Amino acid sequence: MLELSKTILKRMSFDRVLFQKELVKASKWVKPGQKTILKVWCLAQFGHMYKDVILEVFES
Repeated sequence: MLELSKTILKRMSFDRVLFQKELVKASKWVKPGQKTILKVWCLAQFGHMYKDVILEVFES
């Protein structure tokens, strides 16, 4: 699920609302041990655009 989530997030990165929606879904789909990996990957890939969104999703 982690790789699928990454693919989906790359495709939805053009729109802030869609990206947030898919990130919320992805954070629920991945295993607990993979959440940190997903967060770090998101910050590395999209931190310059959506840092606030990423941090908000992973805080809740």
